[in-house]
Amino acid sequence: MLEVNNVGIVFGGLVALDQVNMKVKKGEIHGLIGPNGSGKTTLINVITGFYVPTSGEVKFNGNVISGKSPHLISHAGLGRTFQNINLFPEMSALENVVTARCVHTNYNMLDAVFKTKPFKEQEAEARDKAISQLEFVGLQDDLNTKAKNLPYGKRRLLEIARLLATDPQLVLLDEPVAGMNEQESDEVARIVHKMRDVGGRTILLIEHHMKFVMNLCEQLTVLNSGCVIAEGVPEEIQNNQEVIACYLGKRR
Repeated sequence: MLEVNNVGIVFGGLVALDQVNMKVKKGEIHGLIGPNGSGKTTLINVITGFYVPTSGEVKFNGNVISGKSPHLISHAGLGRTFQNINLFPEMSALENVVTARCVHTNYNMLDAVFKTKPFKEQEAEARDKAISQLEFVGLQDDLNTKAKNLPYGKRRLLEIARLLATDPQLVLLDEPVAGMNEQESDEVARIVHKMRDVGGRTILLIEHHMKFVMNLCEQLTVLNSGCVIAEGVPEEIQNNQEVIACYLGKRR
């Protein structure tokens, strides 16, 4: 589903990514790990159109997407969350998720002003979709709660619900359990499995929580200093000496 082919990116002489290759298969839960500064978020930003690679290309469902704008990539079926939660704090949970449906609406300004039939129909569809996704992540009792008043864990879930409302085929999660306790992390893991098993989505995630990653992901790619140093199933990565040395720490 996703192919990263020889991708490199340079910022003012600093090589952030160097000939990175990665493949994510349809229906897979794929982890992207590595120490801080290894290039993980930079790679996600290249995949989702926030950065244009200096070299190489990114393909999604066989089509080159590198260099395209983020909204076109989102419309193609590739969506993401961010390290830092980006919600509309004064909006309710429901309103936050409804806004995500704008990529699938086609009414114009006059439709909105005069509340035409296309406007009403699409707004009703967006509301129904938003409620469905909030129920999917377990926020059905918080529809009218302002985002700023939700506890941290629920704000993370709200961001996932808003992403799902765009109907992505491939979901990119950037540190989805950062700052969460074990119970909250387990709930996110359950939802990630549900996204794949029930929603039919493919998952690519960045995470530093090794227990979460090793228990959840079927395939892992490891970055260090902008280069891929290892790929494989969790057991292989846990026993890879280069990974142990650079990221997981030396064995006792």
